[in-house]
Amino acid sequence: MTNSEEPYSKHNARMKRVQAARAKIQARRTIERGLLLVHTGKGKGKSSSAFGMAIRSLGWGMKVAIVQYVKGSWETGEKNFFEANPDLLALEVMGDGFTWDTQDRAQDIAAAKAAWERSKALIMDPDYDFVILDELNIVLRDDTLDIKDITDFLAQRPMEKHICITGRNAKPELIEIADLVTEFEEVKHPFKAGFKAQKGVEY
Repeated sequence: MTNSEEPYSKHNARMKRVQAARAKIQARRTIERGLLLVHTGKGKGKSSSAFGMAIRSLGWGMKVAIVQYVKGSWETGEKNFFEANPDLLALEVMGDGFTWDTQDRAQDIAAAKAAWERSKALIMDPDYDFVILDELNIVLRDDTLDIKDITDFLAQRPMEKHICITGRNAKPELIEIADLVTEFEEVKHPFKAGFKAQKGVEY
């Protein structure tokens, strides 16, 4: 052993043991099926993370669909990109905005019901491998849709398909049936310092 290698010998030996332990853990993970994922919490990045998984899935040749429940009238970077590249995935922009923008409860309910019907069709469509229900948690939080209808359907979903649901304030009933739940925590946000929402970062 040379002098240059000696300082790292203990580290290298330890990493070899870690590698062997990790291999044993991975060998015990044998279940393979579609996952129900929930992105929730007050922190930024819930939808952005879901869109990142969409790109990752596309990289594997999977077919992806996104239903947006709230951001209907907004111009967003993802909407511009996917409309310019329609062959990449199916983007269904079906929301009419937040409730304080619409100020019309009947309209909110009708839009949410239409989006949920489209979501169910995409989930049941065998051509799609991954379906993102962007901001579904928002309409569930406002009781615009019945959480039991949602969870009953998801419990009977095609189990080979991945589904990701985003938005703050995920209902406990949804968290209970999910396979992966991530709570996005806000540590610091530029909005509180007077910054407006930035293109490419927040929309």
